[in-house]
Amino acid sequence: MKRALSRPVVAWAFYDWANSAFATTVMAGFFPTFFRQYWSQGADATLTTWRLGLANGVAGFLIAVLAPLLGALADRSARRKHFVLGWTVVGVAASAALYFVGQGEWQLAVLLFVVGTMGFNGGIVFSDALLPQIAVPRDYDRVSALGYSLGYLGGGLLFAINVWMTLQPGFFGLASAAEAVRFSFLTVAAWWLLFSLPLAIWVHETPAKARQGGAALVSGWQELRATLGDIMRQRDLWLFLVAYWLYIDGVNTVIKMAVDYGMALGFPVASLLTALLITQFVAFPAALAFGWLGGRIGARRGILIGIAVYAALSFYAVFMTSVAEFYAMAVVVGLVQGGVQSLSRSLFGQFVPQDKSAEYYGFYNMMGKFATVIGPLLVGATAALSGSNRAGIGSLVLLFGVGGWLLWKVKAPRAV
Repeated sequence: MKRALSRPVVAWAFYDWANSAFATTVMAGFFPTFFRQYWSQGADATLTTWRLGLANGVAGFLIAVLAPLLGALADRSARRKHFVLGWTVVGVAASAALYFVGQGEWQLAVLLFVVGTMGFNGGIVFSDALLPQIAVPRDYDRVSALGYSLGYLGGGLLFAINVWMTLQPGFFGLASAAEAVRFSFLTVAAWWLLFSLPLAIWVHETPAKARQGGAALVSGWQELRATLGDIMRQRDLWLFLVAYWLYIDGVNTVIKMAVDYGMALGFPVASLLTALLITQFVAFPAALAFGWLGGRIGARRGILIGIAVYAALSFYAVFMTSVAEFYAMAVVVGLVQGGVQSLSRSLFGQFVPQDKSAEYYGFYNMMGKFATVIGPLLVGATAALSGSNRAGIGSLVLLFGVGGWLLWKVKAPRAV
């Protein structure tokens, strides 16, 4: 336990605390509600869902295309941490810029959201790649779970303050709830930047095989091609990546589209934001519990439990009619969301050579980000074509089912 809670480990885990402010307040909470009510005011509900799905899909596609090459470059130049901080600056700047977007300017809001989401996802690619640098394989489950649990706690704390600001804007010296939401984007930028400092100061990486400039880029491209060949020769590794691509598609879509779905059903915004807070604070201890569970029964089995729960929730959501049901689903999602994410990261880490961690995690995150292309677009397009948001959410059952079936066939390497 002392080894698993070293200063570099805690500093690395606090990056999840830092960037989860964007994931919670912007991606899951205020951007979908503000986009529908303020930036896209007057637009049809299904059109707004389509626009939101398109924004998420474009951001996911761009970072998915870039992630493997950037990962190879980071490995060759031994600058994983520098890439984390560089993408962080991009995300922080985009988050702060959302404050200045005026009513009805949905195109500019989408552009900044895409840039901010790329910064968020780009930072994750390289912070994930630092996991083999700070921990040994037998500690991956607990260390990964620590990061996700701190992320849920930190993101939840700031989001709670942000919701309070919208409910009582006068208490904070703000003119209206809309002004409070806009100011929240500034608080996300400050939070993200401030709590990234521990990683910048205390996390160090092994500088083996470091190369600079054009040599690093050329070498990175060559290594990328070699790594793709290595992955394709490892049946369990590529099978896991395909399974992950499918089931994390469903997880990410639930995170990004749940509030929009609740609004489309006519549920009050305040109730939806409260449900999101419930998910955050339930997920904090649940992610830690899943880290323990992964150590007891194996990460793969722990993920399969979470996938089964998600599939059942997606089916039930089609028939949901009340806010009380939405609250209940928020609790259940909180119980499994962090566990599926953290155990997936740690399970993949068991396949990864330490000197190619950013490159391998580039492929890992590429699969996850291509999933965020398909999921939101699938839900948005299905809603637009059928005229029913319920039909869109039901399509996620297929993703969880096939993803879980493929994961069942994966044989994980033994952690040492």
